[in-house]
Amino acid sequence: MTPIDHHGFAKPVRGEAGPHANDDIIASILSRIPHWLIAFIGRFSIAAVFWKSGQTKVQGLAIDLIDGKVELGIPRFADSTLDLFREEYRLPLIPPELAALMATAAEHVFPVLLLLGLATRLSALALLGMTIVIQIFVYPGAYPLHGLWATVLLYLMARGGGALSIDRLLAHRSLL
Repeated sequence: MTPIDHHGFAKPVRGEAGPHANDDIIASILSRIPHWLIAFIGRFSIAAVFWKSGQTKVQGLAIDLIDGKVELGIPRFADSTLDLFREEYRLPLIPPELAALMATAAEHVFPVLLLLGLATRLSALALLGMTIVIQIFVYPGAYPLHGLWATVLLYLMARGGGALSIDRLLAHRSLL
């Protein structure tokens, strides 16, 4: 009797090259990509998206380690921030001043936590909530981009920050 795979195709017999033999080899190689690497790249990438957005909303504090730009000072809203929340980002039920403060704080706090891998799942959940609000109320036509963000954030919520995270370090310390 010929063995059948989960797609309903005949499995190649050992030593026999079937139509899916290369697929199996490729899947085997790709399945070795470690979670810590995916989580680290995901944390770094999504943190950068939200951090850079937050940086457009403040003056007096500029930190972009990739570009080498560092300006340490007391952060305050950029001149255009409140107008942006009054005109373009209008949210129902939330005054623009409060929405601007909440968004700006979230775009600075949660990316730092994600980058460190500290409270990864909670930080990803908070940014997913923010993504959903942006998708529904601000830029409904940007669903392809927001879908990418949501995918990364859902992965981090489901799998955690990985081995290169403070979360993992704290988990191992609590076991000692």
